[in-house]
Amino acid sequence: MGYSIRLEGDVRKLMKRLKHYSDLDKKHITAAMAEAVRTSTLERYKQEKDPEGKKWKSSIRAEAEGGKTLTDTARLRNSIRAKSDASGFTVGTNTIYASTHQLGEKGRKITIRAKTSKGLVFKIGDRWIRKRQVTVRVKIPARPFLGLSDDDLQEIKGTLEDALGEE
Repeated sequence: MGYSIRLEGDVRKLMKRLKHYSDLDKKHITAAMAEAVRTSTLERYKQEKDPEGKKWKSSIRAEAEGGKTLTDTARLRNSIRAKSDASGFTVGTNTIYASTHQLGEKGRKITIRAKTSKGLVFKIGDRWIRKRQVTVRVKIPARPFLGLSDDDLQEIKGTLEDALGEE
């Protein structure tokens, strides 16, 4: 099945505008949007907020040491990258544990194995225990750092309006 549109009258202005849109440098536009979103993502990360502006729950380590949540080594924050091409853009990370922090973990069991023959040593009550491995249940609250905020959407809209307004 095919479609057709019939235009009557002087359509030169419309055709010129359509030609302009097809000549837009889409790579440049999406690169600008990607970098804007990456920058705001990093800023929210530093503020320990999700894309909706809600503060993350502090981590046990951050509370104990007076540090920042998800910033012990800054590996996760420093891994946030932007990619773009003419068809769109992405902002994300390839760290293996990013999804755990983004989505949270409700109680998955993991096994911790000793790296040396001495085993794992820990104290329970007044007794020291030595084990080759232990299985624990991991519960980590979601601390979303990726996503589009209302400000991001306004920035994307502004970038598109600027690009479409240029002739």
